[in-house]
Amino acid sequence: MERLNCVAESQSTDRPDGATAESTALHRLAAVRRQQGISRRTVARRLGMEVSQVKAQERDSSDLLLSRLYQWQQLLEVPITELLVEAGDPLSEPVLKRAQLVRVMKTVLAILETSEQEPIQRMAQTLVEQLTEIMPELEGVGPWHAVGERRRRDEYGVAAERRLADSVFTDIGD
Repeated sequence: MERLNCVAESQSTDRPDGATAESTALHRLAAVRRQQGISRRTVARRLGMEVSQVKAQERDSSDLLLSRLYQWQQLLEVPITELLVEAGDPLSEPVLKRAQLVRVMKTVLAILETSEQEPIQRMAQTLVEQLTEIMPELEGVGPWHAVGERRRRDEYGVAAERRLADSVFTDIGD
């Protein structure tokens, strides 16, 4: 029988972000198992383990091997992403700040590009310089696209209005 490290799973392990394994949900095995209508006993039988081991692995804070997670995924017949918990903060603080500064720069450049009033252009240029001073890699960023109005869902694009010659379709079949 496969050796399962229950001691490591049941202990509170420190994580780089300062959270403990017991306070951080890592997966949704129990919820998906219940949703699929499969009992713990059935899981234990199909995975070749004791019901107590299944219960320990179902704790959302238990740190499982990827191979074990994939076994659960095959058993429950769901995409692996259904078993994982999404992170609460999708971006780290530095990445989030960078994304915010990029958006601000795009807005300032759009103002600079579209404004015809000289005082507004000077203020926008000053903002561009200040932003590149804060974050030099913003220098290559372009403005927001302002090509025209967005189509409604019930409108077709220009490509739908173009007509192709019948010979295009007959050449494909040859």
